[in-house]
Amino acid sequence: MHILTILSLLACAAFIVYGIQTRIFFSQKELGLFLGRFGKFAPVVFVFFQATQVVFPVLPGGIGLLGGPVFFGPKLGFLYNYLGICIGSVAAFLVSKKYGTSIIESLFSAKIREKYMHWAENKKFTTLFAIAILLPVAPDDFLCYLAGTTKMPLWKFTTIILLCKPATLLVYSFGLYTVWQQLLNLLQKVC
Repeated sequence: MHILTILSLLACAAFIVYGIQTRIFFSQKELGLFLGRFGKFAPVVFVFFQATQVVFPVLPGGIGLLGGPVFFGPKLGFLYNYLGICIGSVAAFLVSKKYGTSIIESLFSAKIREKYMHWAENKKFTTLFAIAILLPVAPDDFLCYLAGTTKMPLWKFTTIILLCKPATLLVYSFGLYTVWQQLLNLLQKVC
């Protein structure tokens, strides 16, 4: 899993270098041409990527959170991030319902398991889970898998994800987008 994470990060770094060299991060025209390769399926490809990075947490989620607003603009980027991450969260929950803690042990480090596994035994797990999903600092992917090992029903999990995810995604999407815009402005002045 660590090797896949490193390879994913390297691939994302290579894409960023490619994006700077081809100016797709600087020019709406170039970005449009790049996305044009996927045609009307570009949003579908992006939503799939976002869902996949939740189910297979070796892909860097931050890249997708930034990629949505960069590729599709702040509003549609947020929407596509939201759709992909909600779909992926539900998928992770269902995978965990089927395979239990063994899937958690195979996907996540001992450190994160030691820190959060005991939450599943807490009678107030649903409340803890909702608060954690609402805040932008929790390991959401792990918690979605963990929720699947509890008695929480799918409808309650889905409701929490649909209602609590937007706040976190707004912080990440628009925060990362603002930082990205500032970096691009700086790079344009330097280059």
